[in-house]
Amino acid sequence: MALSVLQSHPKTFRARSANGLFVTDYKRDLGLKESVAVVISRIIGSGIFRTPAPIMALVGCTSLFGLVWVIGGIITIFGAVIYAELTAMMPKSGGPYVYLKEAYGPYVAFIRGWAMFFVSETASIVAVALIFSEYLNAIWEIVSGAPFQLPVTFSISLVTIWLLTAINLFGVKLSGKFQVFFGISKIATVGAIIGMTLTSFSTGNVAHFSDPLWPESFGWHTILAVGAALRYSFFAFSGWEGATYIAEEVKEPEKNLPLSLFLGIGGVALLYIGANFGYLYQLSPQEIIENKWVASAAMKVVLGATGGILISIAVAINAFGNISTQILCKGRTWHAMARDGLFFKNFGGLHPKYGTPNNALIGQGIWASILLIFSILSTVWQSGIGGTNAYETIIDFFSATSTIFNLLTFASIFVLRKKWPDKNRPYKALFYPWSMVIVLAIYSAFLIITIITAFIPSMIGLVLSFSGSFYYFWKIKK
Repeated sequence: MALSVLQSHPKTFRARSANGLFVTDYKRDLGLKESVAVVISRIIGSGIFRTPAPIMALVGCTSLFGLVWVIGGIITIFGAVIYAELTAMMPKSGGPYVYLKEAYGPYVAFIRGWAMFFVSETASIVAVALIFSEYLNAIWEIVSGAPFQLPVTFSISLVTIWLLTAINLFGVKLSGKFQVFFGISKIATVGAIIGMTLTSFSTGNVAHFSDPLWPESFGWHTILAVGAALRYSFFAFSGWEGATYIAEEVKEPEKNLPLSLFLGIGGVALLYIGANFGYLYQLSPQEIIENKWVASAAMKVVLGATGGILISIAVAINAFGNISTQILCKGRTWHAMARDGLFFKNFGGLHPKYGTPNNALIGQGIWASILLIFSILSTVWQSGIGGTNAYETIIDFFSATSTIFNLLTFASIFVLRKKWPDKNRPYKALFYPWSMVIVLAIYSAFLIITIITAFIPSMIGLVLSFSGSFYYFWKIKK
């Protein structure tokens, strides 16, 4: 399905399919402030409030705990350096899908989009919805003394996904204001955790930072533990590329998109460092392992039950905002693919009044619901009705798939420099080619370790990802 561009100017982007079946008409309503808010909202969701527990459980000491977070931050910054060049060169909605299509052709772009829809990106929405439910659970447990059972967790997560899908059906301008509000609330929440935990000298204990400082022994098991822990660190930093999904709705994208990446990631990295210092000051490594709702546990130490309730409310609100941001950004990818004739045709239209890809958003909500059911049933199978590892299950499911396509996206900067040596690049990646080499090396090692340490969920995700080949050659490449 070929496309012809009808109009492109600072205010709108319009394209029509060759057969006239649909028209896109994005409005450039998002400035730098909103773009930074999208980046921050996409990153700060569940990770910093939930992943410290599984990370510490895997590494078992404070030095490796810190190393996992540092590696996650550094690789994120190097990845942003690469994305900034790609985004400034091709300010089109759809994010990585656009870059892969130009670098490798439609098949790779299609498989990436198929994999992101059916595995990683939609599953990420589910992961944060589960965190939202878990922190409501934390509030309920403090008040009543008894936690939710899985059916309640499922119901809350499902309602949340569909409520926020409905909100995003009414235009990006409304959603943009939503992002600014939640972006501010996320910063305030993490800032409150940092401020209160690090200044509460009566309850804090510096001995926590070194007890234990090092693992009992070093070997291949140590490398595997760090690699497995990186699944959760990378997830905590994930979403930084969120602004690239809505490039056609950003004012002056060549300038504002790269800047929003650096400002958003840099700010979040500082907040993460502070928050983890605060957790360790108030909780021993063993207490972090035992308390999956680590933010609530740390604030309970500082302020008692009231502190635990207040921070749980704040975290729940932040997770709620992150889900909204993901739904907003990711729906644009499926729409961009359909607009190019590389996904379900019905996903290619926009609402005539609100200019939103409503079919794509609704389809995304349906599949997210299916993945939520999968995570809950898998948890019941592993741990019974009282299981609490649905979050870890969903992350293990999509980590390998996501890593493969991240590798291809990062490598596309090399491919496109060879393919388009003379193309205008308003921004060029810093430290190239070393920034690319470092990112590719770390991610390759991480992929191998992920497959080793989470083999079955990784295989399920990969099989589902590449099942898209049948659809491609049946419906598209014919």
